Amino acid sequence: MKSGLSSPPPFSLRLTFEERARLNDEAGDMTLSDYVRSKLFQDGYRPPSKPKRRRKSPVKDHASLAQVLALLGKSHIANNINQLAKAANSGSLPVNIETERALMDAAKDVARMRKMLIEALDLKDFT
Repeated sequence: MKSGLSSPPPFSLRLTFEERARLNDEAGDMTLSDYVRSKLFQDGYRPPSKPKRRRKSPVKDHASLAQVLALLGKSHIANNINQLAKAANSGSLPVNIETERALMDAAKDVARMRKMLIEALDLKDFT
């Protein structure tokens, strides 16, 4: 190692999709780097005891995630919320039964999308 460098440059290895998937499966809870090191240096290599920092795939349910993203794309929710805020700030937002019903429906839709995202990403709901 040259002086002034804190670590050697990374080592790169090209794998097929299938090879990478197999290594990921075999690695289990180990990081892929630690698993490959353990296979290369079987004579006494022990992976660090620190926990793995990230999951291999944060998405538990790709179909639900796609459904939520499609709903968000169709909803124009950011634009609609901006328009509501603008109308509320200018005093031109009519406060009547129809407006209240529309806002409650929108809140229910957002809550449903939030729940679907939490499930798709396999997260805990702390509400």
